[in-house]
Amino acid sequence: YPNCGGRIMSFIGGACSQGPGQVVDDELKHPIRSHHDIEKDNAKWMKKATKYYETLAKRAADNGHAIDMYSCALDQTGLMEMKSCPNMTGGNMVMGDSFNSALFKQTFQRVFSKDPKGEFKMAFNATLEVKCSRELKISGAIGPCITGGKKDGSISEVEIGIGNTTSWKFCALNPSSTVATFFEVTNQHGAPIPQGGRGCIQFITSYQHASGQRRVRVTTVARNWADPATALPHIAASFDQEAAAVLMARMAAWRADSTDEGADVLRWVDRMLIRLCQKFGEYVKDSPVSFRLPENFSLYPQFMFHLRRSQFLQVFNNSPDETTFYRGCLNREDLTNCLIMVQPILYSYSLQLPPEPVLLDTSSIQPDRILLMDTFFQILIFHGETIAQWRAAGYQTQPEYANLKQLLEMPVADAQDALLGRFPVPRYIDTEQGGSQARFLLCKVNPSQTHNN
Repeated sequence: YPNCGGRIMSFIGGACSQGPGQVVDDELKHPIRSHHDIEKDNAKWMKKATKYYETLAKRAADNGHAIDMYSCALDQTGLMEMKSCPNMTGGNMVMGDSFNSALFKQTFQRVFSKDPKGEFKMAFNATLEVKCSRELKISGAIGPCITGGKKDGSISEVEIGIGNTTSWKFCALNPSSTVATFFEVTNQHGAPIPQGGRGCIQFITSYQHASGQRRVRVTTVARNWADPATALPHIAASFDQEAAAVLMARMAAWRADSTDEGADVLRWVDRMLIRLCQKFGEYVKDSPVSFRLPENFSLYPQFMFHLRRSQFLQVFNNSPDETTFYRGCLNREDLTNCLIMVQPILYSYSLQLPPEPVLLDTSSIQPDRILLMDTFFQILIFHGETIAQWRAAGYQTQPEYANLKQLLEMPVADAQDALLGRFPVPRYIDTEQGGSQARFLLCKVNPSQTHNN
């Protein structure tokens, strides 16, 4: 059915051990490949299987069909080799422990959630076309799409992500699908960029709605040109640190996935941060304490700090399948969700103060506080030592400690709110100081109290 919207849903309960897509053999003594094997070039089926699945994904994408991968098993299922199927067709990628778990069932029900009109919240067979004024060139896009193969004079020689085209094809979209597009500013034939003029970019998205209608949505943005030599403060004032952090995260994950070694990507992230600070920071030479960044740049370095430590760039303690799943989510979600993945949100609840966001730092872990951490993939409630003892003693059941009962209920209610709209449904963890699952919090916070440089 070429060019008809459609979804292929594959439920994967184990790794493929036969045929052209084989990723492991039948011998149980041979485990499936790890990051270590891939580094040592020891994963003998990886290249052949990846190539096979890429051909499959291209066939499906050309026909306009999305491939969803629901992988539930205690060991890896070869999601890394199969990643091109959901990533090139815009299908869902979900990873869990068991198809029987409540977590998977809730996630799968959300695939079929409907809008107020009773239509599925999905769009099919979409294309995104980008047009821009002549001073701009299109470098590429990073998202769950495939090249539309449309060429014209506005294509940049610098390729970022899926480049060499001005249109991309998404076989499926949902309300939060977000693509990152990258541009280059070029002066054609030495002609200066018109000062006071405007650069325009137009995004034309056409898709088949769940009701069967064909819809076109056009977004046009115009921005003033500014000369970096004379109008640097104007450029600095329009810097969006959150969008910049997510774009950098997508570029870094793309590089780690496709070309560079992990260490090279980290060095690249560092270099780009140093360049930005040189350009926009104010400092007295040889005096580190004098360094200042403008207000709207102030959070950017900490985003980069957490990006360096995140599971997108650090493969330690993650299997290749998990790394693929995390990077796949980063390339699909909207800005807020991607930012939560890079730098999780931490809220603190105490008897004295109203709930407040706190620093993702070990100093935020206090005995008389409850912490709520949202990493997008997990939602964790952490009870400080004193509160955990009170809870174990059952004080919250006594009427005179109604305020403690209320305190214990607040983070749970907020966690439920966060769980509502999220896809895939995050893992919900309830733990306390010294509990085994406190490790999920400790691996994310900045260890400032034990490691001071």
